Amino acid sequence: MLETPLTIKNIELNNRIVMPPMASAKSDAAGNITEELAAYYNERAMAGTGLIITEHAYISRAGKASPNQLSVAPGADFAGLELMGNMIRLQSDAKIIVQINHAGSAAKQDDPEAVNLAPSPVLRPGREGTLPRELTADEIHGIVEEFAEAAKRVFDAGLDGVEIHSAHGYLLNQFYSPLTNHRTDEYGGSLENRLRIHREILQAVREKTGDSEDFIISVRLGGCDYMEGGSTIEDAVQAAKILEENGADMISLSGGMCGYNHPASKEPGWFKDMSIPVKQAVSIPVLLTGGINEPEEAEKLLQEGAADLIGVGRAMLKNASWSQKAL
Repeated sequence: MLETPLTIKNIELNNRIVMPPMASAKSDAAGNITEELAAYYNERAMAGTGLIITEHAYISRAGKASPNQLSVAPGADFAGLELMGNMIRLQSDAKIIVQINHAGSAAKQDDPEAVNLAPSPVLRPGREGTLPRELTADEIHGIVEEFAEAAKRVFDAGLDGVEIHSAHGYLLNQFYSPLTNHRTDEYGGSLENRLRIHREILQAVREKTGDSEDFIISVRLGGCDYMEGGSTIEDAVQAAKILEENGADMISLSGGMCGYNHPASKEPGWFKDMSIPVKQAVSIPVLLTGGINEPEEAEKLLQEGAADLIGVGRAMLKNASWSQKAL
């Protein structure tokens, strides 16, 4: 099954292999594409990888997570993004989408006096530091617009889509998780309310991109926190259904406040306890990552019905030709 094509909207992926987002810090200090970063993605595309999802790119300075992080904020070098996309397209059949993100309370502010923003003034589980400031409703609306404008820039650069990052304890995951969302307004409480900002972003992105059939809108969902009082696998199932209903074309599953590792499993595809019920509940493609190193492991997960697409992270980071070997 690994070699089987998959069509999302009008876009055909040649196979089921995905390079998932992994922070490389290969951008320049302003978050622009460098020759090194472009070559890094192109090498893995030329090996036959079906879909490449770039490392997370910040949508605003307030949402920047780390130094040398890729930028899709106003003023970023979108000519470089376009050139990278064209280079990959000319030399391979790979499709490439950009993960867009706001770090929320996990942001690393350039201004040491700046206060990070979050759904509620609480720290992420297991983290220390200064309490973030609770976002106002107007500020939330502004962040929705920032996501939409970032997606429009990626669309205008001619790439194949965006992935909205709602995992690993970043801002949208902070809204989704009951551990970090203690709001009592329309953005807190029920699962539907905790996903309100996601629904608004999906609608705004679709509007900004003309609801194009040639542009994938994926959501990386940190579906389960695997912590007492946190989001559950059942939440992930219901959330995936809500996201699909609101225009998501693909769901990429990972951990929530636990990060990208499963606290109780080291089995390849360790989030399959979540991906199997999610895949059964939605009709859009589901992407699974987590500890998958060998082609046989990827094939087995596809055969089991654990996912439609398989993300190979660290193994592809170490070996740019992983997809060539697998295919």
